[in-house]
Amino acid sequence: MKTVKLVLILLICLLASCNKKVNKEQQVAKENLLEKNNLIAILDTIWQTEQTPLRLRDSLMDIYGVESKEAMKQQAIYKKNHIINEKKITSYLNENGWPTSNIAGTQGNLTICNVLQHADLETREYYIPLMKQAVLDNKLEPRFLVRAQDRIATDRGELQIYGGQMKYYPETKTFNVWPIYDPINIDKRRAKIGLGPIAEFLKNRFNFEWNLEEQIKRTEEFERNKRNETKS
Repeated sequence: MKTVKLVLILLICLLASCNKKVNKEQQVAKENLLEKNNLIAILDTIWQTEQTPLRLRDSLMDIYGVESKEAMKQQAIYKKNHIINEKKITSYLNENGWPTSNIAGTQGNLTICNVLQHADLETREYYIPLMKQAVLDNKLEPRFLVRAQDRIATDRGELQIYGGQMKYYPETKTFNVWPIYDPINIDKRRAKIGLGPIAEFLKNRFNFEWNLEEQIKRTEEFERNKRNETKS
């Protein structure tokens, strides 16, 4: 009889322990889902407030010109929104680190990286180590990291590697690709990290026609100027 009671007590304890474990797992799952939903909602709002004025600005540039008051009005709206969005993104990253891919997703990572991409040089350089670790931890696709590194290279006056950065040249009032390291092999480098051909990207993103011969000459001229600056 005592043996039966002991077995029953052990079974009850085991069941209670299992229930606690299940309840804890359910609670963690609910918390993760809540975090995911909250973060996605926040990032979606950030994406819309960043991209809507930029899209309008670019459309108005095509109609009225790059320096038109219509385009500049949307640029001002974007800048105002960006200040708020940058604070939200950097606060989250400082408190939580880079979110896992199942929480943020590709669109969420795109939003975070876009906001950081438009921050000042010091801010972008500060978050590069975090982005590198996120890539190592499979939280972030490499293409987002190299895009950020290309932007930093252009701001430092260096050749970009993957060709995602354009610049407006006031002297000609035209946009062109910032000079690229070894433009002949750029598509090979892009393919290694999952990016499509440079011509396709520039056409879709900027409606810009890629001309390899022209870009080779621009890179050579850039390198000559750098050498001359070093000598002087």
